[in-house]
Amino acid sequence: MRTLFVEAPGLLTTVQDLGRAGYGPMGVSASGAADPVALQLANLLVGNERGAAALEMTLSGGRLQFPHGAVVALCGSDFSAVCDGHSLELWIPHAIPPGSAISFSGTRTGARCYLSVAGGILVKPFLGSASTHLVSGLGGHDGRALRKGDVLQLGPQQKSIRRRKLAPELIRAWEPRKTLRVTPAPQFDWFSKTTTKLLVDSSFTISEESDRLGLRLQGPALRSVESREMITEGVTLGAIQVTPSGQAIILFVEQQTTGGYPKIANVISADRSSLGQLRPRDEVRFEMISLEEARALWIEQQTLLASVEKRLT
Repeated sequence: MRTLFVEAPGLLTTVQDLGRAGYGPMGVSASGAADPVALQLANLLVGNERGAAALEMTLSGGRLQFPHGAVVALCGSDFSAVCDGHSLELWIPHAIPPGSAISFSGTRTGARCYLSVAGGILVKPFLGSASTHLVSGLGGHDGRALRKGDVLQLGPQQKSIRRRKLAPELIRAWEPRKTLRVTPAPQFDWFSKTTTKLLVDSSFTISEESDRLGLRLQGPALRSVESREMITEGVTLGAIQVTPSGQAIILFVEQQTTGGYPKIANVISADRSSLGQLRPRDEVRFEMISLEEARALWIEQQTLLASVEKRLT
C-alpha cells in the first residue's frame, strides 16, 4: 500500500472532498473543500474522479514525504512548493520520486492550496464523504487537521498520467474575485435602502477571527431596521448574517445549519471558490445581482468545468 508521511503539517492541513450534501436537517453541514473548483481541477490533472479526497492547506504548508513515490498536482494558491530542489508549478501534474518530499512555505497568493495524488487519499467515509468536519471531529483523518507523524494511505494509480497542464485561459477564468456577487437573502427587506446600499458601496476586511465556520467582516455596521427577534431557521453556505451590533459574517463551509440572525444577502454559488481564497486582512466588496443572473453564472461555471478534460494542453 502506498502512503504519504507527514513530516510537518503546516498551519491547517485537512483531508477534503466535495462535502456531504443533504444532511443539514440532521444538523451536519456539508464541509468539504473551501475552494471546490481548485480541488476538482487538481483531481482532473492526475486522472482522479473530480470529487476525490485531496489535501487542503491553509495559509501555509508543511513537508510531506512520499515513500513509494506519487504523481501529484497542486491547484489554488501558490505555496512555493519545492521537491528535490526544484520548484513545482501549479496547474500541472508532477512525478514525485520514491523517498522524496514536497516542502511548502507560506502562501504567496490566496488562502488555500490543494494537493491531489493520483489514486486519491484513502480515509474512512463519514456519511458518504471523506471531508474533515473540524467542529464535530468527524470525517477525514481522525476528524482533525493533520499532525506531524501522521501516515495517510493512497489509492492505487489506475493509469499513466500524461504531463498536461491547464490552458492559460482556463486559469484566468478561475482567478479569485475580490468583488463577490450576492443575491438578496430572506431578511433583505429588514434592512433600509441606505443599509443595503452601504453593503454594495463599501469595502470590508476579512477579520483574523475567521475560520471554516464563518468569515467575519470588519467594516460599516449593517444594522437592520426591524428590531424584532426572528425565529431560528435553516441557513446556507455563503449567507451573510448580521449580528445585533451590525457586524456581518459570511457563513462558510462548516457553518451551523440553523441561525437566528437576519441575513441581508447570500454569496452566489459561482463565487464560492473565490470565497475560499480570502485571507485575513483581505479586502472584499459586494455586487448585488438577480437570482436569474446567479443561476446563469452557475451553469456557465459548471459547463466550463465539464469541458476541462478536453482542454488540457
